[in-house]
Amino acid sequence: TVEALELGPLDEGEWLRNKRVFLRVDFNVPLDEDGQITDDTRIRAVLPTIQFLIEAGAKLIIGSHLGRPGGKRVESLSLEPAGSRLAELSGYEVLLPEESIGDAPKKLVHDLRVASKTGSQHGTPQLCLLENLRFYPGETADDEEFARALGDLFDVYLNDAFGAVHRKHASVHALPKTKRDRGVGMLVRRELESLGRLVASPTSPYLAIIGGAKVSDKLDVIEALFQRCDVVCIGGAMANTFLAAKGHDMQKSLVEEDKLALARTLIEKAQQQSAELVLPSDVMVAESLDAADGMVVPVSAVPQGTTALDIGPATIERFSQHIAKAQTIFWNGPMGLFESEPFATGTFAVARAMSAAPGFTVVGGGDSAAAVRQAGEEIASRFDHISTGGGASLRFIEGRQLPGIEALRQNTH
Repeated sequence: TVEALELGPLDEGEWLRNKRVFLRVDFNVPLDEDGQITDDTRIRAVLPTIQFLIEAGAKLIIGSHLGRPGGKRVESLSLEPAGSRLAELSGYEVLLPEESIGDAPKKLVHDLRVASKTGSQHGTPQLCLLENLRFYPGETADDEEFARALGDLFDVYLNDAFGAVHRKHASVHALPKTKRDRGVGMLVRRELESLGRLVASPTSPYLAIIGGAKVSDKLDVIEALFQRCDVVCIGGAMANTFLAAKGHDMQKSLVEEDKLALARTLIEKAQQQSAELVLPSDVMVAESLDAADGMVVPVSAVPQGTTALDIGPATIERFSQHIAKAQTIFWNGPMGLFESEPFATGTFAVARAMSAAPGFTVVGGGDSAAAVRQAGEEIASRFDHISTGGGASLRFIEGRQLPGIEALRQNTH
């Protein structure tokens, strides 16, 4: 539970003055072919914590990963674009040393210009953004020696990278255990409190909407939700496997043939747990993924040679009715191929319905969070919580431990 975790030293900032503070963030942002950031949501999400620490007079060191460089330096995965965007958004000077461990970053951190206590300006405050931590093989190996080398740079550890807390990586798991002063940033605190409501004290009726491609990817979370929810709506390609398990011929649609028996078992479990399982009654089909438009058909009459790529209007209406009545709503996974305009209707309709819902609304990161933002800022702003961590939020909902959070609870070495 959230209460069991000491949420850390952000309540009062004065003791942080001139302290070297390491903030683990998630700057794993999408880049285009030219290396330009296409979505800076993850950078914006940690600005409140960064601003607090800078204004408290801390010497701030930020660490993150980007992509999968495989333990070696890959120039296209440098955090330089993230550093530039951070400087732009924050107004602070961002210094990026070539190495993340050793004497060079240590000297740079020592010489950082901190915010003035009196508010008078002695120059723009500086912070240090370490280069991509996955350039070092010790990061993904959760290597304690690498963690100690990072730990030489700072005194206080804070984790504000909710998108990474489910991984046993050095900067998330081994590193915090080396420091007495440690805690979470404002973003992680908000994530734990919001998601904690879904696990510890959901108000009934509790509705879950689950989408995405495969049942196998979300098996554990579906089972966990059956135990807590009054209604579970399933859309997206994973619904095809449930529909096929009920005897519908889904033609060329993505169906996990080896998971049909499992889908039947889940349908039975829903009945045993008294959770209402709602599957699509109609779908939008097309002959190919790049089709310019689709055709709405009942799930009992999918035409030969077609693929289901979105939920249909009758299903949207049924899902929306459940959304309007629910007091707690959790959504993870799109309802169709929302990246393609002809098949985005179902996903955006769920986003609109949730934004107008009176209940407590949470989106569990990943593609569904991207879809909400794509639906428009006006819609996104009405959600109670949009998680920044897809895998981490699912693991939390499943009731499983998050290594990055557990490391903050354990005794120091």
